[in-house]
Amino acid sequence: MSRRADGSDGPKPPAGAHRDRAYAPRGLRREAAAYWVGLSPTKFDEAVAAGVYHPGKMVLGCRVWDRYQLDIEFENALDDRAAPGLAPNTAADAWSGVK
Repeated sequence: MSRRADGSDGPKPPAGAHRDRAYAPRGLRREAAAYWVGLSPTKFDEAVAAGVYHPGKMVLGCRVWDRYQLDIEFENALDDRAAPGLAPNTAADAWSGVK
């Protein structure tokens, strides 16, 4: 991975990315969703097609990804060198044991 002009590594954040705000929005457009999980938009598309990440949802004609679900999917993404993820499969599963 090459170094950017600002001296940092990794993909360049999209314009208006969550770094420009006090908090990340819940719904992320494609480039921001890819950046959130550390992938380029093209690699993110491949991961969505492979079922690693959900396909997003259409909201008023814009496809957006839920960052909470992306976090869960990132935790559960299998690494060839690691044990299976420990995070719940869905947000609902995360609360299933709470009484």
